[in-house]
This record gives sequence, structure tokens and C-alpha cells, in this order.
Amino acid sequence: MRQASEDEPVYMIGVAARLCDLHPQTLRMYERLGLVRPARVGAKNRMYSQRDIERLRQIQRLTHDLGVNLAGVEVILGLLEKMRRMQEEMDAELDRMHKEMEELLRRLEK
Repeated sequence: MRQASEDEPVYMIGVAARLCDLHPQTLRMYERLGLVRPARVGAKNRMYSQRDIERLRQIQRLTHDLGVNLAGVEVILGLLEKMRRMQEEMDAELDRMHKEMEELLRRLEK
């Protein structure tokens, strides 16, 4: 049996709401605010991926545990996404530099 990827939409809104201990209307509001973007199946059915569930739980931690309002959540999530992209870019650049150094060392050894 094939395992679903983190981005594959597998949960209907009711299941996603139960997994996150949230009301389905809250998930709809988060979508309207752009905090989460579930996939659409047909015109109406929202389908949430495991990554969406993790994001919803992160929103819940920020709002319930830390008292951050939804505007603050939007800023925090945006900054976290920017940091993630920057980390990926830095990792790619470090890999490139490492390969370049290995190539230079090989040339020096010849």
C-alpha cells in the first residue's frame, strides 16, 4: 500500500477539524484569511494534507498557548516561511561550495 506524501490532500474538513481540536468554521476562517490553503475537490470540498494539519496545529499553538492574534500569526508564519527558504538557499550554496572545494583539492593532488 502506498504511503501518502505530506502534501497529498487526504483529510476532509470534519476530520481535519477533529485532528486539530478546532471547529470546521475556524478552519474556513483560517482559509479566508490565507493562513491555510487546503486543496479543493470539486467546487466545495476542502481536502487537507498532513502539512496543512501541522500548520493548523502551529496556528493553534500560537493563538491558544502564546496568545498571538491572527494578524500576528500571519506575520510569524510568513517570517518562518522566509527563514525556511533562506535556510534551503544557504544549504544549497554550502553544498555547491563544498563540491567546488572538493574539485579544487582533486586538481591540486594531481
